[in-house]
Order: sequence, then structure tokens, then C-alpha cells
Amino acid sequence: MTDAMQAGTVTRTAPVTQVYRVYIRATPEQVWDAIIKPEWSALYGYRCASEYELRAGGAFRGYANDGMKAMGAPDVAVDGEVIEADPPRKLVQTWRLAMAPEGVEEGFTHLTYEIKSGDGGVTTLTVTHDLTDAPNTALLVAGAFGESAGGGWNYVLSDLKTLLETGTALSG
Repeated sequence: MTDAMQAGTVTRTAPVTQVYRVYIRATPEQVWDAIIKPEWSALYGYRCASEYELRAGGAFRGYANDGMKAMGAPDVAVDGEVIEADPPRKLVQTWRLAMAPEGVEEGFTHLTYEIKSGDGGVTTLTVTHDLTDAPNTALLVAGAFGESAGGGWNYVLSDLKTLLETGTALSG
């Protein structure tokens, strides 16, 4: 252990651009629907129903679940704006953690979902999150705060995959 670590002066960092890829036995349309439809997004990950206006300039909102609200979170947990929507292949948007002062202060980040059909009924979902100038959000979505903070993109995408392939979410 270094002297800086012992003194507690080490700053944790996460990559500015984070890329996550998962292979899901589902159609591209099923993956797309799970991302953009509130009745699906409320079933996995942080259990936040999402709402998209699927046009350039359209709004994106992810609503706090009951547990988040019980801890004082506002109705809108994350928000942003749609930049590009090409169903069921690509969704580009801004993304901001609206339920935390640090997230609001850091501002909007850039999030891209790319969905590609593959062999044998397997779809590849690649999520690229550009977190330039958002170090706290980068740590959160990287899962640096552990499962007590939800586990970040790795957990969300693992849960999405499990839900689509089995019909049951990881914690459900």
C-alpha cells in the first residue's frame, strides 16, 4: 500500500469513455423494446421506467422507482435528449443523473446503444458512454460503488440479458 493510499488521498477514477458489450439470445427488436419501452425498462437494472420521444431533440426520462422515491429521490432519476433514433439498430442520446446534485452539476453525458443481429438468433448490444467532464457519474456507471449503488452498466446489461433470455430478472 502506498503512503498516498494510507493517507486516503488517492482519487478513484473511471475511464472517460466506457464501452460495454453483451450478447443476447433475442431479436434486435426485442432488445430495442427493452431499452425504450417503460413496461420493459421497469423490469431490469435499476427498475426505472424509461420514456423516450424517439426523434432528434426528443426528451428522455428515466423515472425513479418506489425505493428511490422513499429515499427522497425526485420523480425523474435520469434525463436527456434523443440525438438519433434508428430502430432497432441505434439510439444516441444525452444522459444525466438528475437525482443527484453531483450528476446535475456534471451535466449531460453522451450515450450510444448499437444493436446488431448475429448468427443463431444472438443479438449484440454495445453501449458506449462518453463521460467527459463527469468523473462522479463515470464512477457510478462503472460500478465503482458496488452493488449497494446498483452495480452500474455491467449490472444493468446483465439483468437485461437475463430478463430477455429467461423471462425473469436477476433479482426477481
